[in-house]
Amino acid sequence: MPTVSELLPIAVEAVDRATLMVRERQPGKVTIKGDRDPATEVDYAIERELRAFLLDVAPDVGFLGEEDGRFGDSESGFMWALDPIDGTVNFMQGVPLYGVSLGLVHQERPVLGVIDLPFLGIRYSALRGGGAFRGDTPIRARGERLAESIVAIGDYAVGNGATLKNAERLDITGRLAAVAQRVRMFGSAAVDLAWVAEGRIGASVMLANKPWDTVAGVLLAREAGAEVLDRHGEPHTLRSDSTVAVAPALRADLMRILAV
Repeated sequence: MPTVSELLPIAVEAVDRATLMVRERQPGKVTIKGDRDPATEVDYAIERELRAFLLDVAPDVGFLGEEDGRFGDSESGFMWALDPIDGTVNFMQGVPLYGVSLGLVHQERPVLGVIDLPFLGIRYSALRGGGAFRGDTPIRARGERLAESIVAIGDYAVGNGATLKNAERLDITGRLAAVAQRVRMFGSAAVDLAWVAEGRIGASVMLANKPWDTVAGVLLAREAGAEVLDRHGEPHTLRSDSTVAVAPALRADLMRILAV
């Protein structure tokens, strides 16, 4: 079984393959998985390509992808978590805010993450205990006051129960809009979390938590010095019902808003 640091170049190669596919291919046929929940040919092609590659080079590591689910033996406690295109609707519509997100979990704790934003030409990576990087440059979360910070909010819900869920999201959006410099919805968890890590935005609030969306970004944010919690202020885990990443100086004010 390779060490986590030995798995980093494998993850980088996998993301390189995915990035090339995104840049070279059109979305193609669209599969509707649920209410306004599409996946393109490229989503499926990337996931299957990377799954085959990763299971071949690291057969002791399990695999979880957004589109086809779980594969492989995860008795080692290690599992890849892949979102082949995080921000599929943006990709389909030609909006360049989307990314390939590949994380590695060990016993339900993120230990490695690589996020690539193909059409922005930006690559982020992190190892647990090793810091977070944009390319080869270390990055740090930052922000001193909500009034001087952008706060990203996750997508509004679709499908069953969306009306009730969105009433809550709209309420939170309104409360944030009253105090933050700006509230933004970028449409990609990978973008939100990476930009908290880089200090482009002060915080990200998502009332959701899917491992393929969050594993890589959660590690990036933590390694960059951000705090990653659930909406109730508890430490974020794979089982959390929400994902909040925030620069430390903004935590108290942000959590007061979310607690209302």
